[in-house]
Amino acid sequence: MSILWTILIGFVAGLLAKMLFPGDREPSGFILTTVLGIVGAVVANYLGRAVGFYDQGAGAGLIGSTVGAFIVLFLWGLMTKSKR
Repeated sequence: MSILWTILIGFVAGLLAKMLFPGDREPSGFILTTVLGIVGAVVANYLGRAVGFYDQGAGAGLIGSTVGAFIVLFLWGLMTKSKR
């Protein structure tokens, strides 16, 4: 059940991040939006542990995952902008 919960939170976080950071170069589709949110959660966990926000084994949650997905989208935009 935790895998399904992670996928659901990842999808919602990916949708929220895409709404906050619109653009034509962003990945689209259900799968890529979900992957974006899950990667955002991983980024948020890593940065949160590095700063001291999260303990070992604690998850980032919806807000942290959205912020992490926003960071991933921002970096994605920088990478695709430099190639054009």
